[in-house]
Amino acid sequence: MKLIFATNNQHKVDEIRSVIDKNLELITLQEAGIDIDIPEPYDTLKENASGKSRTIFDMTGINCFSEDTGLEVDSLDGEPGVKSARYAGDDRSFNANIEKLLSKLSGKTDRSARFRTVISLLIDGRETLFEGICEGRVIEEKRGEQGFGYDPVFTPAGADKTFAEMTMQEKNQFSHRKKAVEKLVAFLNSL
Repeated sequence: MKLIFATNNQHKVDEIRSVIDKNLELITLQEAGIDIDIPEPYDTLKENASGKSRTIFDMTGINCFSEDTGLEVDSLDGEPGVKSARYAGDDRSFNANIEKLLSKLSGKTDRSARFRTVISLLIDGRETLFEGICEGRVIEEKRGEQGFGYDPVFTPAGADKTFAEMTMQEKNQFSHRKKAVEKLVAFLNSL
């Protein structure tokens, strides 16, 4: 089965390709010849994921999926949440986002957080949603060079490394995105 993955984020493409079934052909926007930046104007991960997949399906008529992911920090009332990519501004700077997060967490003892991914799959125009969650905590300073986004400051529950200190294989033992993709693949295999 062929599916367009409605994202321009190569890091997300790499993560998802590392866990998908071999009989599922993932086509990136670039590979599909689509050069647009799909807006994420909504207040929930679900609405943003749905909006992105609907945009691409309406443009192409090809089955597709998209995802939206947020880091939700308990002591910040769920921030940065749906605004994770643009937490420190529209330029989507990983470093600026991390600096803002660490500044807002300064002096807080509760650093519990979770990554949450919502996938919107459109098959023949019908939507199915999948969610993956990884509980953990935000540490006090960046560690590691792998991954992207908040990976250098997030340690998943049951691990002593940040996502940025892990190989892709290690990260996939905990990954929110992998959990959501496994549900997606199981659903596709049941069709």
